[in-house]
Amino acid sequence: MENDIAAKKLAELGHITRLLIFRYLVKVGDQGAPVGQIQDELDVPGSTLSHHISRLVSVGLIKQVRDSRILYCIPQFDVLDELVEFLKSECCTEAKCKQ
Repeated sequence: MENDIAAKKLAELGHITRLLIFRYLVKVGDQGAPVGQIQDELDVPGSTLSHHISRLVSVGLIKQVRDSRILYCIPQFDVLDELVEFLKSECCTEAKCKQ
């Protein structure tokens, strides 16, 4: 992962509402959650929620899947794992690590 891509993902998670949305989706797991459920759980107005979800979608942290009239938000664990690995990738490379 390149620095600019990681920075964009981290910037989106740097907003409290988006962080709460993402953490909730991670908590519910691979199946994701309907938008209405997220709205009820986090008590976020619909238009505000839509804006924040679209920001998370734009950087690939979540995807949306429609099932009939229900729109599900699904956390992208592979993207999260890649971001965490990017953050850890140079851990202790310039310091003497204890053995």
